[in-house]
Amino acid sequence: MVTIPEYYAGKNVLLSGATGFMGKVLLEKLLRSCPEVGAVYVLVRSKAGQSPQARVADMINCKLFEQLQVEQPGFAEKIIAVNSDLTLAEMDLSKEDQDLLAERINIVFHCAATIRFNEPLKDAMQLNVLATQKMLALARRMKHLEIFTHVSTAYAHCDREVIEEIVYPPPVDYRKLIDTLDWMDDDLVSSLLPKLLGERPNTYTYTKALAEYLLQQEAGDINVAIVRPSIVGASWKEPFPGWIDNFNGPSGIFIAAGKGILRTMRASNNAVADLVPVDVVINATLAVAWYSGSQMRSRSKNMLVYNCTTGGINPFHWGEVEYCINMTFKTNPLEQAFRRPNVNLRSNPFTNQYWTTVSHTLPALLYDGYLRLTGHKPRMMKTISRLHKAMMVLEYFTSHSWEWNTDNMSMLLAQMSPEDKKVFNFDVRQLNWAEYMESYCMGTKKYVLNEELSGLPAARKHLNKLRNIRYTFNTILVVFIWRIFIARSQMARNIWYFVVSLCFKFLSYFRASSTMR
Repeated sequence: MVTIPEYYAGKNVLLSGATGFMGKVLLEKLLRSCPEVGAVYVLVRSKAGQSPQARVADMINCKLFEQLQVEQPGFAEKIIAVNSDLTLAEMDLSKEDQDLLAERINIVFHCAATIRFNEPLKDAMQLNVLATQKMLALARRMKHLEIFTHVSTAYAHCDREVIEEIVYPPPVDYRKLIDTLDWMDDDLVSSLLPKLLGERPNTYTYTKALAEYLLQQEAGDINVAIVRPSIVGASWKEPFPGWIDNFNGPSGIFIAAGKGILRTMRASNNAVADLVPVDVVINATLAVAWYSGSQMRSRSKNMLVYNCTTGGINPFHWGEVEYCINMTFKTNPLEQAFRRPNVNLRSNPFTNQYWTTVSHTLPALLYDGYLRLTGHKPRMMKTISRLHKAMMVLEYFTSHSWEWNTDNMSMLLAQMSPEDKKVFNFDVRQLNWAEYMESYCMGTKKYVLNEELSGLPAARKHLNKLRNIRYTFNTILVVFIWRIFIARSQMARNIWYFVVSLCFKFLSYFRASSTMR
């Protein structure tokens, strides 16, 4: 078998979703690790007055591409932006572009999708299902296509406890659903949504499952492989540890915890947090296309599915996530934190609701009141409301655990050469979670919030100030309770004096014991 870089040498690649988080990481890794690759055609739509070419130019000027810029200064010449909108007929591709892609493309990576969990069903179907159907229709015209790689999600079938590396039948016929949604109004769709979703939590997982089944039914002789990542987080190693550029998924939650805004969250401490670094997913995706493209052409009807997860191989739990977040942001705090980082995960919904009111809503109302009194625009309740919506979306995933079969991932790793295993490493058994979480948290500080490490001394000073304010507030609160409740009751005073004297005796005993040693 040829090595992975040798396989990609001279091949022309089509990439959808290139401006998204995973898409740009795939583009960077492909160009950096497979320098002999041919052209990479990226489907990009015009946005905010920017042409596709301008959007790509802006994208490759970000920090993610710095190492590639040093190693291959002329890499941008290989990236060809193609004007396209996946929601429009024939993806809004011109006849010339369609003919060009049909003639030249060897490998397709379909990464484009909406990642909003609460997207309206019609929009989710348009972006996750119909766009996949259009990509497949274009792929049928490609004369030299070797592999169509589709990026799905490990949660596509989260209504099951055990998820194998197979495509499961969907709850409805996607063809009938497409036809039905065409004439239904939005209110009727919303009323039917709970029935349609069944035990799935949102339209994202629902439509990703339909897209997988569509591929199985309509691929025909096209060689298709499906990659299912779980919760995609910051990079582990490449191109540098901790790179992340958005608030999506757990990143926004981590930042809110680091700022001291998030204090309580509904989650099970013992549930597996199936985080997977983005570079692990991308390395696996490139390896999947290499293996299926070079070895599976004669067996294209055998569509391989790869569960790219960590929980069954190197489990990490939400309780451990909580500990790592608190420790990292106390040692390396974010600038201008609202309170000291101290997030707590609670599995009981009533307890969590109580602490949400006490730790989130009331402080936000008090702070907004202070802002109004000082002539500023109130903003904290708006922030808390957005945070609560994000937590409600993630609650399902932080309160459940799944068992994923990863036999195909193990098989793929076994097929790779020692050199490929180093360059395209996705062996998560080597992943040290404590180190990764520290890199992740620091990545949100450096790359999402754009905070320089030189500001750490001032941030630590601010955190100490917040600690002193908290101690002062607690002291005042104790004195207030004493004056109102305890000082007016003889029985309460007797109990208070008894507790204080008991504590004093314990302290005296431990002090005497330590002196004797």
